[in-house]
Amino acid sequence: MKIKKGLYRVKNFYKDLMEKYRAPRTQLVLKRRVSDLFVKILRTTLLFGLCFVILFPTIQQLSMALRAPEDINNPAVIWIPETWSLMNIKIAATVLDYGRAVINTFKMSLISMMLQLFSTALAGYAFSRLKFRGSNILFLGVIITIITPPQALSLAQYLYFRDLGLIGKEVSIYIMSGLGMGIRSGIFIYIFRQFFRGLPKELEESAQIDGAGVFRTFWSVMLPNARGAIVTVALFAFVWQWNDAYYVQIFDVSTEKFPLLTMQLINAAERMYATLFYTGGLDLIGQNVWENPLFLALISNVAALLMMLPLLIMYLFVQRQFVESIERTGIVG
Repeated sequence: MKIKKGLYRVKNFYKDLMEKYRAPRTQLVLKRRVSDLFVKILRTTLLFGLCFVILFPTIQQLSMALRAPEDINNPAVIWIPETWSLMNIKIAATVLDYGRAVINTFKMSLISMMLQLFSTALAGYAFSRLKFRGSNILFLGVIITIITPPQALSLAQYLYFRDLGLIGKEVSIYIMSGLGMGIRSGIFIYIFRQFFRGLPKELEESAQIDGAGVFRTFWSVMLPNARGAIVTVALFAFVWQWNDAYYVQIFDVSTEKFPLLTMQLINAAERMYATLFYTGGLDLIGQNVWENPLFLALISNVAALLMMLPLLIMYLFVQRQFVESIERTGIVG
């Protein structure tokens, strides 16, 4: 009997103890679930807000591009066009001389990208592995080119290429890219230098044992292992050259025979009247087109959308490689 009473007391004591701590424990679990739910809602709201802020200009441009020209001054049309039409896209494409301009811009961006890849990768490898007296000072000069505004060098560059007779020719852009003075080349040299410094030296030592020289080691061993840096630099170089209007304008590369998208977009207002005359847009807008600033802004926005459309399509195919390359090179911000 005494044993049974003892067991009964122990059982009751354990039961009371569990009931005593069960309520606070339940409250703790409930608070944790509520806090997790609040964090999820806050995170979703922030991501949705950021996506809306980023995509809002593109959505607005699409809405404006697909509305009829006569709906421009209609206050009832805000997002969804009352009359769907491709006339704005047709006018903008004619203003840009879109077919030729896309081909020329793609050609210049691709060649400049390849030249910048080779020159900046070679310079980055030299700064990371080939130590010599004054190498740090030279690399400091590369860093200075990153923080120096291009306007400070534009006059000297223009005079130099003018003396060579290269003003008005696309080869001037290629020379700058091939000599490591292209758009943001200093950043690309820095990226390659940091990436090559992270590769093990055993790769070079094994190549040297096999009799490979410096350039053969760079080309056959180091460069294939720098895939992450190559993809990053290639994408940035292509996009920045595609959107470049500064150097193209300085060297007067864009001409009637060789139109480029950026300069066609800048000169869109000057070409607007002739384009409307040939496309029949004057019948819809009226002869006093210059008195309608909303229409000029509309065509400029549609032209900008057409300019970045090839880049958006290309990014859909290289999105995964771009994200992976950013992670491998360690670029932040």
